[in-house]
Amino acid sequence: MRCPRLPALLLLLVWGLAGCQSRAEVPPLPAWQSPEGREHAELGQIRELSSGRLLTPAQLLERLAQAPRLLVGEKHDNPDHHALQLWLLRALQGQRPQGSLLLEMLQPVQQAKVDALKQQALPADLPLALGWQQGWDWALYGPIVREALGQPYPLLAANLDTDEVRSLYRQPPPLKGERSTAAKVRAVLLEQVRESHCGLLPESQLPAMLAVQQQRDRRMAERLLAAPQPALLLAGGYHVRKDIGVPLHLADLGAEAGTQVLMLAEVGQGVDAQMADYVWYTPALPEQDYCAQMRKGG
Repeated sequence: MRCPRLPALLLLLVWGLAGCQSRAEVPPLPAWQSPEGREHAELGQIRELSSGRLLTPAQLLERLAQAPRLLVGEKHDNPDHHALQLWLLRALQGQRPQGSLLLEMLQPVQQAKVDALKQQALPADLPLALGWQQGWDWALYGPIVREALGQPYPLLAANLDTDEVRSLYRQPPPLKGERSTAAKVRAVLLEQVRESHCGLLPESQLPAMLAVQQQRDRRMAERLLAAPQPALLLAGGYHVRKDIGVPLHLADLGAEAGTQVLMLAEVGQGVDAQMADYVWYTPALPEQDYCAQMRKGG
């Protein structure tokens, strides 16, 4: 028996409704928490850096959902960056199944503890159960970890163990790969290491510190390649930068395509197309003179 023909206008309406139902709604964005830059023209802007085009959150999600590997750079102590990371994690799950989440804040020695807690009733003292390191503010990272532990995709350590760092500092192995070992890349990273330690480190220690930084990036790249896709890495901004960080190591390991970088940046921070594919501007924290504190031994 032949089905009755539907009028063309009705067909278009049915197809349109089907298309709407196939797309998950974009969840509401979190409220800003940081106090500075609330009146800045860049606040809340999402920019596609290759074209300079401004994107809506829905347009950003559509692009990011296609990436086998997504790297999201953060300022570690900015609460808005972590709120947006949690939003991204949930919103992307509405676009396609999440393959894995990787965190710079987890070490391999913690992986067994993480795996044991997956989709289980979580203990009252979750940081203790995970062996969470105090250097990472649990108030900021806890919601992301809890979200991931309750989901079917794996939560994976992306960093080096402390013992590995000590060993690398004493005797760093040569790093293989033309892109990650380029002189201009090492020069930028060396200056970053110098500045991050406020010029207080002896010059003789800088090469070892640089080696550890690059070995962290190499480990993150290796873990991304081994992780179920689509894989999402949350790490510091310097680690995910296309011009000096993990993407160069991915290319050296043979993965030149399939990686997207989103930088979460405070308003006024310069981010260009050499560093990332997209930037999302948030309010800023008040400036603090960490170097003065270090010089005082505080």
